[in-house]
Amino acid sequence: MPKLEKSHIGPRVTREGFGQLADGGAVEMVRLRGDHGFEVRLITYGAALHSIFAPDRAGRLADVVLGRDDLAGYVTARRFLGATVGRYANRIAGGRFELDGNHFQLPTNDGANALHGGLNGFDRKNWSITATGETPAPFVTLSYVSPDGEEGYPGTLTTSLTYSISGATELSVAFSAQTDRPTIVNLTNHSFFNLAGVEASGGGILDHRLTIAADRYLPVRADGIPLDAPDAVETTPFDFRKPHRVGLRLHDAIDQIQIRQGYDHNYCLRGGAVDQPRFAARVEDPRSGRNLELWTNQPGVQFYSGNFLDGTVTGKYGRVHRQYDALCLEPQVYPDTPNRPDYPSARLDPGQYYRHTSLYRFSAT
Repeated sequence: MPKLEKSHIGPRVTREGFGQLADGGAVEMVRLRGDHGFEVRLITYGAALHSIFAPDRAGRLADVVLGRDDLAGYVTARRFLGATVGRYANRIAGGRFELDGNHFQLPTNDGANALHGGLNGFDRKNWSITATGETPAPFVTLSYVSPDGEEGYPGTLTTSLTYSISGATELSVAFSAQTDRPTIVNLTNHSFFNLAGVEASGGGILDHRLTIAADRYLPVRADGIPLDAPDAVETTPFDFRKPHRVGLRLHDAIDQIQIRQGYDHNYCLRGGAVDQPRFAARVEDPRSGRNLELWTNQPGVQFYSGNFLDGTVTGKYGRVHRQYDALCLEPQVYPDTPNRPDYPSARLDPGQYYRHTSLYRFSAT
């Protein structure tokens, strides 16, 4: 692995081709460079994070997110690796919801439920680059306009997403959206993280130490739909209020762990939705010393321990993705919120702005 550099020489934002879609659309890769060798690579297809290179305690750089080597990998196997998901991240029961007395039916693509925007969600769109720059920090802004009725959702939704290097080794992900008709919106980034480095062999996430700033979580049915009101994490395997190994209680003989083969649950962050990002979670890899802090203004974060990585997909560096090889921390509103008036709302009306900002702060100890 390359050694870190104390400073970067050359452009901090570059663009290059990443392939062509069947309809002729050109897909680009954008590289954003920070300090100490920190680099973020993203592609316009799915507005997806392709790579994040972060230094360890000795200054060695490693790529810490799962991805595919080429465009064909993303197109042929939909795994949401690093993708922007929407219009509605997570699940909606039966693919149905009601808004102002109108009933909407979405395509069901996760058994009987709608998941991550449906059959052809935002992760399957080639986003447009609308701006790049290095001032005040390296950034790229992408946009996508979802027409009224796409995947069954009401209203034309105009979405903007800015990735920026907001600190020496910090990535900011900022969404905004507007609609011309009442609708529901829940966008997130779906990166799979392994702080040991995804190129390393035998480096799953069971020894990663995790902290989540939540006193409650949502128990789910076997299909991932929340059962009822939030439950307390205290005295359960879902208690990450103090850091402990992801794998410590992963095989406990309780229903909520067994039905999802691990963690795949929404955590209700303290304070709910807020204006400015606050601390939500921290992941530590004892071997490399790499740490990741997630700060977000969203009311919840879905913790997924990579339960259904099944060895059928080969990612970057020729690595086969297997169970528990990586984890996701997805800031968002709660799953099935459109059918749960007691949950924080996902509604967006004309004249309002949807705003979601999450910060991914990398460090090494």
